[in-house]
Amino acid sequence: MKPEDIAILPTAEIHFAGLHRALDIVAREGRYLAFTQAPPWDASIEFYRDVLAHDRVQCVAVVKASQAVLGCADILPMLGEARAHVGRLGIWLLPEARGQGLGARLLDSAINKARVKGFTRVELTVRVDNLNAKALYERFGFVVEGLQRRSTRVNGEYSDAWAMALLLD
Repeated sequence: MKPEDIAILPTAEIHFAGLHRALDIVAREGRYLAFTQAPPWDASIEFYRDVLAHDRVQCVAVVKASQAVLGCADILPMLGEARAHVGRLGIWLLPEARGQGLGARLLDSAINKARVKGFTRVELTVRVDNLNAKALYERFGFVVEGLQRRSTRVNGEYSDAWAMALLLD
């Protein structure tokens, strides 16, 4: 697929089914997300509707011709008045969409909207063995702030994760 065949768009209701399907595929890989399957359909729809209702930072990578979802990035607000300036990054791509620059396009779009929404800090965690993702985050200015030992456990196997953050000035 050529870069010009793919659009980065704000999430819309037309994307809900594709988001759920694609998220489930990535989750079942057991390598990149903190869960191993997509949340139930009803909970997902409620979440996506909340994103739209509150104009949250979320964008999708889609094939222009079909609107098929290839990936997603969001920066969601942290709870609590003292953390209202902080967003938490989540980003994922279908296996066939990786290595094409889509992660950078999604991340750029999400960070730009986060600035507009008034976030001044973006946090994330990334497994220590996910070197490509860590390198992408570092290219965007994220810095490692610490190591989270045994951050996740999938099929009885623990993984450590880097805690990273980007300050938006």
